[in-house]
Amino acid sequence: MSELPTCYGIIPARYDSERFPGKPLALIQGKPMFFHVYSRAAKCERLSKVILATDDDRIMAAANAWEVPCVMTRKDHASGTDRVLEAAGKLSIPDDAVVINIQGDEPALEPDILTQLILPFNDANIQVTTPIRPIDENEAKNPDRVKVVFDRNRKALYFSRSVIPFPRDHKKKRYYGHIGLYAFRMKTLIQFVSLGASILEKTEKLEQLRLLENGIPIHVIETDYQSIGVDRPEDIAIVEQLFNL
Repeated sequence: MSELPTCYGIIPARYDSERFPGKPLALIQGKPMFFHVYSRAAKCERLSKVILATDDDRIMAAANAWEVPCVMTRKDHASGTDRVLEAAGKLSIPDDAVVINIQGDEPALEPDILTQLILPFNDANIQVTTPIRPIDENEAKNPDRVKVVFDRNRKALYFSRSVIPFPRDHKKKRYYGHIGLYAFRMKTLIQFVSLGASILEKTEKLEQLRLLENGIPIHVIETDYQSIGVDRPEDIAIVEQLFNL
């Protein structure tokens, strides 16, 4: 085992969202959503720095007002991962560092999940980590819930919107749902973006399949963490109720 590399958290925060334009600026208990995500991520002691990556002057101005480190990126990125890479380049993050793509719409983020993603990188063979959690059969049937199967060494075999594994004998199976957080070695992040969208990625609309299709292993971390994302304006009330508990 080697020492843990230097680790960075980058929060992609674009303004134009089809279901919720301006989502990073949505107020939760009087503070913009990006501030909640940043504040929680910054509590992870394993991260040397947490940075917001935006494409909009309004978000940049709000970040400055709330004293959140922020870099401006292009508007034409196909995914949050592409935005993370541009931000990492602007920050001159070295190839041997680890970069976590932190979803900007999870204001209830638990810092411990970031630590869980980082710790496996003391193994030089680990290139990418991502969290998973057990789910029930009803969740497994939901195409919006991404499922994953993995081998005995915790390497992902496949991610799908379909039910995997398929219960051919109709007996109860154990299913795992994927949580959309990723930690990359910087050199692997560069490689990921340079490869371009793969066939399976385009079919399932799941960018992590690009890694598997190109032989880049993904190490899965089982966790009890419940991901609570904000997809629509009505989700704000749900998060505020959670904060008031």
